[in-house]
Amino acid sequence: MKKVVLIGSGGSGKSTLARQLGERLKIKVYHLDTLFWKPNWVGVPKDEQRTIQNDLVKKEEWIIDGNYGGTMEIRLNTADTIIFLDIPRAICVFRALERIIRYRNKTRPDMGEGCEERFSFEFFKWIWQYPKTKRPKILERLEQLSKDKEVIILKSPKDVQYFLEQVQ
Repeated sequence: MKKVVLIGSGGSGKSTLARQLGERLKIKVYHLDTLFWKPNWVGVPKDEQRTIQNDLVKKEEWIIDGNYGGTMEIRLNTADTIIFLDIPRAICVFRALERIIRYRNKTRPDMGEGCEERFSFEFFKWIWQYPKTKRPKILERLEQLSKDKEVIILKSPKDVQYFLEQVQ
């Protein structure tokens, strides 16, 4: 486990698991939200996202968390381990709400500088629709990749905790 990708719905726990894995494995963690959002929620253009990721995946080891479907193949193709947090949407919505309260008027540690936590109806709609709109294609892609890579699907917070306990 030297090149690890974490994907999943918003609120699934990607950033938290990435940090915990990074500490256990002594591997640097890259949060795509930190890299792809400039102050005041200005997004980084797709071509710049590709350049950033192409540079990151050349490194000897890394943990990258984030979805960004338009550039996901860069990470999936170069990873040796893919972790999909397939957490129920009710938990994801609750966690996203909890995060808004916790970081109100502040920038989260895994977010781009100057991007204060805020409520976004579109984001919550994306979380709610994720199981129907994103999940099927991700599972299909992971099935293809499982022949060459370690694919880990964690379906509950308990699964995540158990997985972490097994990591040396």
